[in-house]
Amino acid sequence: MADLSRQFVGKTKIAYDSIYKMLIEVIGENTPIRQLTRERCRGVLNLLRQLPANAVKKYPKLTLKQAAERGSLDGAPTISAGTVNGYIQKLSALLSWSVNEGYLDKNPARGLKVVDTVKRKDKRQPFVPWQLQKIFDAPLYRGCRNDGAGYSSPGNDKPRRGRFWVPLIALFSGMRLNEICQLNVEDMRVVDGIHCFIVTTDVENGVADKKLKTSSGERLIPVHPELIRIGFLEHVSERKNSRGEKLFPDLTVAKSGYYSDTFSKFFANFLDKACAKAPRTSFHSFRHNFRDALREARVDREIALALGGWAGDSADDDETADNYGRGFKATTLFAAISEISYDLDLMHLHRADYEP
Repeated sequence: MADLSRQFVGKTKIAYDSIYKMLIEVIGENTPIRQLTRERCRGVLNLLRQLPANAVKKYPKLTLKQAAERGSLDGAPTISAGTVNGYIQKLSALLSWSVNEGYLDKNPARGLKVVDTVKRKDKRQPFVPWQLQKIFDAPLYRGCRNDGAGYSSPGNDKPRRGRFWVPLIALFSGMRLNEICQLNVEDMRVVDGIHCFIVTTDVENGVADKKLKTSSGERLIPVHPELIRIGFLEHVSERKNSRGEKLFPDLTVAKSGYYSDTFSKFFANFLDKACAKAPRTSFHSFRHNFRDALREARVDREIALALGGWAGDSADDDETADNYGRGFKATTLFAAISEISYDLDLMHLHRADYEP
């Protein structure tokens, strides 16, 4: 974890810390690394397969081995095959590093995994048209009491703050939830005459609390014409005139340091109250909608990956290239993003002076 040639930041570091802590308990902290044979690694795999979901919370006083035995007696659901494979992959990454450093001759966990019967496309789904319409026909978008506790109750107020804009931006930009919520005002810039989101951890005058999931996450995304029709640039102008630092100052950051942790809880309740809740859909579904919309519009794959920051991401991990998100002109990206559309009526959100 301390190797300067690798970079662990944000939730990635938290995940590795947590998984390595668990693996240390299973394998034994004082176990010489050369004793990690294929058989022993397979034993780790078998234990993980029996481990109850949320074992530490359910059985806080038990060791992981005891938790697996107790969970089996209780009939508790076990962690998914995908989670098991994720743990083993991180163990394998550690052992590959050990080979490179000369501590091992070969990686005994290489290729070790369980069959994941759930197809990747079935794990998380995009919102279907009726869900999208329910979302953007909810009181928050039609008229509510307020965008606090009264966001789901019909009323005369039509607030346009973070809770209003974040889902719309996600649908028309493909940005991750935390990428949107953490935006500084200075991250809205005009590049080659095109209004753009600048997704970056760099800070000049704003708040230095931004995080990115991957290195390819740093990118430029033009503002979609539909967001302009709805009045997003007016919101940006108001925030710049107020000399505020955050684009959505009403959004709060969680103890984890991520704005997304707080907003995702709100949005889960929002989906339920808007009658838009369905299996395998969540806020991240907007990102899947955006990816599908790019495909439907026949947007060049390289441009699509640049817009979404998908290089090296799990959604497109078969793609190997160095500089996605760099090298495309803002005008090129704007032409591409302008091609995407949805089976969705948002006329009620358009500016009063907009003429189709």
